[in-house]
Amino acid sequence: MYPEELVKPMRAELSEAGFKEIFTAQDVKSEIEKDGTTLVVVNSVCGCAARNARPGARMSLANEKVPTNIITVFAGVDKEAVDAARELMFPFPPSSPSMALFKNGELVHMLERHHIEGRPAELIAENLKEAYNDFC
Repeated sequence: MYPEELVKPMRAELSEAGFKEIFTAQDVKSEIEKDGTTLVVVNSVCGCAARNARPGARMSLANEKVPTNIITVFAGVDKEAVDAARELMFPFPPSSPSMALFKNGELVHMLERHHIEGRPAELIAENLKEAYNDFC
């Protein structure tokens, strides 16, 4: 587990963009099961989260269609919430960072770490915007 003082600025990058931080399994399930669409970002301390994932997730919100709900859980910190989110992302293996779009509780789009690592934030944002246009 990472110390909170280390992850605080990494959390803030998403929470300041409007992402709701989730800490419990029940809250993860409640948010994902809401009507509409929910983007879940599994945040991480790694370089690709800082360079690609968090900026890409933020940029993706500059779109006509956006998810109804945007939430985040933090790998290596929020174990209960991350485990619950990953269960709902099955059959995809656990990875962080990662992003999943759910519609009415059903997984409809997934970006795993290998889709994020080494790709510019702009490309990640475009990928998410296409998913928003299809499902939101």
